[in-house]
Amino acid sequence: MGTATIMPAKVAETQEATAQYLTFMLADGVFAMDIATVREIIQHCQMTTVPLMPSFVRGVMNLRGAVLPVIDLQARLGRPNATVGKKTCVVIFDVQREGERIELGLMVDAVSEVIEIPSTDIEPPPQFGSAIKRDYIRGMGKVGGKFVIILDPERALNVDEMTDMVERSQEGATA
Repeated sequence: MGTATIMPAKVAETQEATAQYLTFMLADGVFAMDIATVREIIQHCQMTTVPLMPSFVRGVMNLRGAVLPVIDLQARLGRPNATVGKKTCVVIFDVQREGERIELGLMVDAVSEVIEIPSTDIEPPPQFGSAIKRDYIRGMGKVGGKFVIILDPERALNVDEMTDMVERSQEGATA
């Protein structure tokens, strides 16, 4: 029989209450998302634009033979379209839609690092003063005396909501 490792209760609680987040830059802010949703990070590359899409849909790219939609996260959050620079990356992540796994690409200015944030260091989203819809924010992580905006990908990147926006923009263009 094997031996079991027993951890002191405080260590086990700390490990369960800490999550890992991928941090990245958008304009002048530091954002994060749960690393469990991130599949990979790739360098920005040529994309094919798709007509009649909202400004936050930068286009599609070929990812190992599959068509991958790429969302300009800065534009999706209501800011001006991002400018492509030397450190611009595409973060590939998974979302669920009606039980189906869908891969999307998020264009960000730069990827920073993976950090651990204890749940005790995460505050609820602000009630006011945020340029980002409050629903899109899971919380505000306190890291090194500063705040990191932790996005809720299920809401900020809700495929059904984005699909509705695409359909409305197409209807407006053909009317």
